Amino acid sequence: MTNTHEIRAEVCLSTTDLRADLKFFGGTLGMRLDMIYPADDPSVAVYSGHGLRVRLDQDAEVNPGLRILTDDPDFADGATALTSPGGTQVDVLPLNPPLALPKTDHAFVVRRLADQAPWVIGRAGMQYRDLIPNRLGGSIIASHIRIPDGGPVPDMVHFHKVGFQLIFCYRGWVDVVYEDQGPPIRLTAGDCFIQPPEIRHRVLEASDGIEVIEIGVPAEHITEIDHDMVLPTPHLRPDREWQGQKFVFNEAAKAEWTPARLPGFTARDTTIATNTKGVAGVTVIRKGQGDPVWASHDADIHFTFVMEGTMTLEGEGKDPYQLAPGDAFVTPPGMQTRYADPSGDLELLEVTLPGVFATT
Repeated sequence: MTNTHEIRAEVCLSTTDLRADLKFFGGTLGMRLDMIYPADDPSVAVYSGHGLRVRLDQDAEVNPGLRILTDDPDFADGATALTSPGGTQVDVLPLNPPLALPKTDHAFVVRRLADQAPWVIGRAGMQYRDLIPNRLGGSIIASHIRIPDGGPVPDMVHFHKVGFQLIFCYRGWVDVVYEDQGPPIRLTAGDCFIQPPEIRHRVLEASDGIEVIEIGVPAEHITEIDHDMVLPTPHLRPDREWQGQKFVFNEAAKAEWTPARLPGFTARDTTIATNTKGVAGVTVIRKGQGDPVWASHDADIHFTFVMEGTMTLEGEGKDPYQLAPGDAFVTPPGMQTRYADPSGDLELLEVTLPGVFATT
């Protein structure tokens, strides 16, 4: 019987220094990078070349042998672990495993820029700062990303296996090209993209001092290289959906400001809740008229990044936090908080899952 399922075999190798091995396998050995993750501090990379596919795993204590990747349930009579007569270990794993969304480990989290959390060199040479250290049990990653020196970015056409992903430009500008979205688009401060699951894209060029906030769900997700697609693609398809989500390019200059969900503030909706069919929502909040009040929400994940100005974050049972630009916080559902003493230039980036939730 002819087997129509795609099957890949790869050798899994341990590495004690993935960063150095990227140069060795890609440069010295001339192999092709196909996959790398996590983006902020990679520990796994997959290369192909010379008739071989190799997985480098920084967390593997030993070289476990051969891996077979297939979605054929009948491969090897359904076995998932085999040993050859000569002793070679063979693991059979899904070629396209379903996206796992961990249950949220709710917590009140405050991350301040002044605490000097380290910047880590991540994918394509970009610098990453983790805004949610505990990642709420693996349910979300929020990264403050910067490229100190502008110019062309050494990126390749790639995609992310995610449930939701946001790119919000905080400082400077960056040029990105997306599958079926026309020519390259320049993202400037205050603008944002939603990158639907598995949309192909490539970062082209950035200004000096570019900074973006990137949100990914779940925290650990795969970045895969597409060596065949050439961007831009010939067709403009603004209404195309990827796993039920549409691409969004929201421009700050065209924003309409309305009363926010919290009294004393105004807000602009980025349309992301609508275009993800409620998977997530992204709102920019500014100080408005009236006094801040105590309030709670019922969102599963509620993340906020302070872009401009200052405020005092008050939480029930917690000491108050004086917050400034670059600070971030997460409030769990049901917890009473108040955004006290907001400065006139206060501007917050609020990201929630789901996109529609109640405020009490």
